[in-house]
Amino acid sequence: MKSLFSEAKLGNLTLKNKVVMAPMTRSRSIGNVPGEIVATYYEQRAEAGLIVTEGTSPSPNGLGYARIPGIFSEEQTNAWKKVTDKVHAKGSKIFVQLMHTGRIGHELNLPKGAKVLGPSAILAKGQMWTDTDGMKEHSTPKEMSKAELKETIEEFVLASKNAIKAGFDGVELHAANGYLLEQFLHPTSNQRTDEYGGSIENRIRFILEVATAVSNAIGKEKTAIRLSPYGAFNDLFPFPETHDEYSLLAEKLNEIGIVYIHLVDHSSMGAPKVEPETVQNIRKAFKGTLILSGGYDAERADKDLSSGHADLVAFGKPFLANPDLVTRFQKNIPLVSFDQTTLYTADEKGYIDYPLAS
Repeated sequence: MKSLFSEAKLGNLTLKNKVVMAPMTRSRSIGNVPGEIVATYYEQRAEAGLIVTEGTSPSPNGLGYARIPGIFSEEQTNAWKKVTDKVHAKGSKIFVQLMHTGRIGHELNLPKGAKVLGPSAILAKGQMWTDTDGMKEHSTPKEMSKAELKETIEEFVLASKNAIKAGFDGVELHAANGYLLEQFLHPTSNQRTDEYGGSIENRIRFILEVATAVSNAIGKEKTAIRLSPYGAFNDLFPFPETHDEYSLLAEKLNEIGIVYIHLVDHSSMGAPKVEPETVQNIRKAFKGTLILSGGYDAERADKDLSSGHADLVAFGKPFLANPDLVTRFQKNIPLVSFDQTTLYTADEKGYIDYPLAS
């Protein structure tokens, strides 16, 4: 598998291999600050050429889940510095994923004064865990005012600047999996009648404004995005204009010049398969690096890399219980299964206690 394990260029960076650790929420950041076990977790998995962190909120308003980290305060920024130092010491690169949960949240998980926000005041079906009251229905979001849209863009910019201060090599804007940025893309969650709703051009406007502002603040070579067309997560589903919308979005992101698009296919988890024509359009329109993820094993990843279908391939679940995933791939060592019951608990069990292959 010469392609998977060979070096790669990512903007101005050189990656030691083409294996990417995908972002995965683990809910270990007590008080929304990543502690020592978070630093250990990423250090253990630094065989990957590139690590993308779990979703990290740019704002108090975006902390919809219990115990997810933020990067909007000085304390959080300093804590992330310990993570980036340990990952860099192992020769890997690391981007922080900026995830504003938007309407996927509950007020009980937010700090005092924070609000559940969305493009429109439309409740998302489903429940989420709160540490105080257990499972609760999502909170109905407040429709974002023009002032709140501007404030949120400024929060993404500040978080991106904090990320660079913390030593991250870049930021990945989370516009997938049903969170705030993707909520603007969908006519079911975005029923605005202003310039941010209605047409495809209007629905992609907020994402493009965020990407432009972040690129201007930290550099386009340090700005990236994750997309999930045809996803079926957090009460958002494919719609008739999905292909046209994501094709146009890729064109506009290419004009901004961001460093990569991370395209995730959730069909291995039961969602509709991403239409090949949509992937081809994105590949054709976007001249930067394309990362593909979703249900990959090493053999399929190497095949897509060798054919030019992708530039890098991201692995999620295999990294949970296999911190030395690259070594296991290289030496054909069987993978360990992860413990489903400890995915989102608060301590070391099922987090940093998975052993390396003997």
